[in-house]
Amino acid sequence: MVVITLFAALAICLALTIPIAISLGISTVVAGFVASGMLGMQMLTMLAQTTITGSDSTALLAMPFFMLVGTLMDQSGIAKKLINVAEAIVGEVSGGLATATIVAAMLFAAISGSGPAVVSALGGILIPAMVHRGYSNEYAAATVASAATIGPVIPPSIPMIVYAVVAGSSVTALFIGGVVPGVIMGLALISVNYYISKKRGYHGVPRGGGFFWVLKKIKEGILAIIMPVIVLGSIYAGIATPTESAVMGVMYTLIIGCFVFRSLDMKKIRIALVDAAMLSAPVMFLLGGAAVFGRLLTLEHIPQMLAQLMLGMSDNRYLILVLIMLFLLVTGCFIDTTSNIVLFAPLFCPIITQLGYSLVYFGVLMTINLCIGFLTPPLGMNLFVAKNISGAPLGGIVKENMPYLIVLIVVLFICVICPPIITWLPSVVGN
Repeated sequence: MVVITLFAALAICLALTIPIAISLGISTVVAGFVASGMLGMQMLTMLAQTTITGSDSTALLAMPFFMLVGTLMDQSGIAKKLINVAEAIVGEVSGGLATATIVAAMLFAAISGSGPAVVSALGGILIPAMVHRGYSNEYAAATVASAATIGPVIPPSIPMIVYAVVAGSSVTALFIGGVVPGVIMGLALISVNYYISKKRGYHGVPRGGGFFWVLKKIKEGILAIIMPVIVLGSIYAGIATPTESAVMGVMYTLIIGCFVFRSLDMKKIRIALVDAAMLSAPVMFLLGGAAVFGRLLTLEHIPQMLAQLMLGMSDNRYLILVLIMLFLLVTGCFIDTTSNIVLFAPLFCPIITQLGYSLVYFGVLMTINLCIGFLTPPLGMNLFVAKNISGAPLGGIVKENMPYLIVLIVVLFICVICPPIITWLPSVVGN
């Protein structure tokens, strides 16, 4: 009865479009009133306690700092340096600027772990530039939106940090596991763009010089390129935790922006701080509500019951994993990435471990899967951010985005079929 009440209350709250963090708290309170005796008292007592302890984690401190790195880079103009480097390298090929957009998104992904943040940082510069070069407005917006899905896969990654806290996994191992799939996603998008650009006649722009000119452009952007090396290198080398490396990234960006490029002032720093806080606060609040909800699920043995149910349907672990991936692709259309993780990771992780998969492998798969949700309406956050920047109609962006969406889903299921794509690098590094 408690479980039925819990999920019924949650469904009603979500149908009423109440924010998920509040919906989780309301459903737990309602279930607490329905429960009798000690269990009901436990649920109501733990609501306040777990809301605080659920978001009180050292690992979670990495999230607002990585958000701040991204907003500071946007305000300081370092993001523009990355774009210039990307265009210098690939600008001459068919669809060169769109390819440079994807490469820039991969570089920016190694600094900011948020997909919509990548769209915001790059879209304002690159969408008008692509339109000026002859690309359709819809295609330019779709390219930026699709490229930004790589943001949370190539480390650092906000969804991976959330998953690590919820599932009790290693943040560092998740970060390392996301490198190869993220690069494959980028190469897949570049291939699709090259084919479409060749067909439509989206020509590249001739470089301003030869090999040494490209080296000059790289040299001009070297301080921006070094950023991912500092942030990720310190993690992989065991010098710093993800949280410490995020703080290092903030300090590096402030020093470069204030004293080298001289593009950061107090007004821009204040804007960056506010933007980072606005991006981080909802996630922290959501995790508090999710911790309460997850504690109740554990008390009621829901994960174990779901595991037995799914394992009873089939003993083929590949089939079960494919079913879970299909389920997440559907929920990604309606629920944001972080909410999906906090809702379903506690349910699916026991099943995954019983099937013999590692939590790191599933965490990276889940991140890739849910990042595809950035491109699937009605939620499709990347699409809406790109729409707001470009002014293009949403229907046109969705249509142009379809080839990118299909190839990303193909990459997801290649990772399902071939786990070493994710697990090889962590095993080499020793995580």
